[in-house]
Amino acid sequence: QVQLVESGGGLVQAGASLRLSCAASGRAFSSYTMGWFRQTPGNEREFVAAISWRSNGRTYYADSVKGRFAISRDNAKNTVYLQMNSLKPEDTAVYYCAAEGPYGTTWSLVSEYDYWGQGTQVTVSS
Repeated sequence: QVQLVESGGGLVQAGASLRLSCAASGRAFSSYTMGWFRQTPGNEREFVAAISWRSNGRTYYADSVKGRFAISRDNAKNTVYLQMNSLKPEDTAVYYCAAEGPYGTTWSLVSEYDYWGQGTQVTVSS
C-alpha cells in the first residue's frame, strides 16, 4: 500500500514557475514508476509526466509540457517533484500524483496506475 500527498499548487501568473511535490508513504517507493496527471472540470484525467523506477531514471512527458516541465524523484525522501516553468493559462488544472507498480512498465495510462493522491490545484492567470 502506498499513500500519496501532493503539495505546492497555487495561483500564479502566466510565465511563472511552480514546483509540485508528492510525498509517499509505504514500502518500496523506489520500485514504483511515478507519474503526474492533471484534470480540468468535464474532462478526462490526462498524462503530464512520469519517471521510471529504473536506475537510469528515464522520464516521459506529454507533448504539451515538454521543455517546460521536469519530473524528478528523491528516493531517500520518498518524494517525487514536478518543476513547472513558463506556465500557461491552459496548464490550469488539478494535478495528481500517481504510483504504478512495483516495477511498472507503462507511463501514460491512467488505468495502469495503482495509487493516487488527492490532487493539488494549479491556477495560471493570463
